[in-house]
Amino acid sequence: MDAALLTSERFWRGVRPVAAGGGMPDLAGLEGLEGLDGLDGQVLFRSSGTTGEPKWVALSKDALQVSAAAVNAHLEVGRDSVWGLCLPVHHVGGFGVGARAWQAGCGFAVYPGKWDAGEWGEWMAAARVTHSSLVPTQVHDVVRSGVRAPGTVRAIVVGGGRLEEWLGNEARALGWPVLASYGMTEAGSQIATQGLDALEAAYCAAPIPVLPVWEVRAGACLEISGGALFSGYVVRERGEWVFAKRAGDWFVTADRVEVSGAGLSPLGRADGVVKVLGELVDPEGIERELLELAGGRLTPGGCVVVAVDDERAGKRLVPVFEGGMVGMDEVLARYQKSAPGFRRLADPVVVDVFPRSPLGKVRRSELARMLG
Repeated sequence: MDAALLTSERFWRGVRPVAAGGGMPDLAGLEGLEGLDGLDGQVLFRSSGTTGEPKWVALSKDALQVSAAAVNAHLEVGRDSVWGLCLPVHHVGGFGVGARAWQAGCGFAVYPGKWDAGEWGEWMAAARVTHSSLVPTQVHDVVRSGVRAPGTVRAIVVGGGRLEEWLGNEARALGWPVLASYGMTEAGSQIATQGLDALEAAYCAAPIPVLPVWEVRAGACLEISGGALFSGYVVRERGEWVFAKRAGDWFVTADRVEVSGAGLSPLGRADGVVKVLGELVDPEGIERELLELAGGRLTPGGCVVVAVDDERAGKRLVPVFEGGMVGMDEVLARYQKSAPGFRRLADPVVVDVFPRSPLGKVRRSELARMLG
């Protein structure tokens, strides 16, 4: 959809359901969806179920505005601010940027063309952007390009994955006020976000303060409740689309977290933990270790540890590199030397390109199937 719609009163006042993607301002042309009851005033974001079947997350426009208002207040956004968009609007992270600009009644600038860190830096200065959102891969590109921040920028919210502390501090050294956040589509964007006061100290990836519109509790997985919660899912059942409304005020996520008075610390997805030789192992935790050992020689998301079936160990941990692994032999050797047996890695695999989402997240299940 056209990003300009996100600051249109007609859009926010309209009751027709909208698909946030595919270049469509409403559901016309999405066969079987346009006739579903209960979707008035909803925005649909495409996602994937655990089986890989497509589904849509339905968020009311009211919920999206609750989220936008909370983020704006947290980051001290005013009418003289400018939100800069450089993420796709069919993802809730990009959509949320436009929603915040509308809610605050402030400026809204859209980055044109294909992502380029150097050009983005020039655009940020020219558009006098004060607030923006990036994913960790984009922060990596900015740091490697040596692009310095203009004096106008006040906050760069980083979501869609963990921004490692060494990378966050290198970005800070270039003047970029990067702040860690944690969220999901079902929450209309952010659940927890660092505030501007976090810029007074070195960058730290966690804990992340929970926004006041949310109640959270940590069981086996994080549970959330609040006014920005999604309305339900649109899923395929027996060949037809069905709108399954959310049941109850609390939503049980698939994420493991620690919750303290200072906020929450993401620990990874519960469905990502595997057993190797009878011991629980988090492949994403190993990826973070490799990234830290690489000291900037590895792009975030450039190595994925995939668990594949193994007759003896239950699972075997395979490091998969995208495009090549120059300089990684030493890193792997250092890791293997210190890792206990159940966390040791199999021989590395190199693939030309990872299957990725529009925001650059690796589609792990697809990669596992590729190895299979």
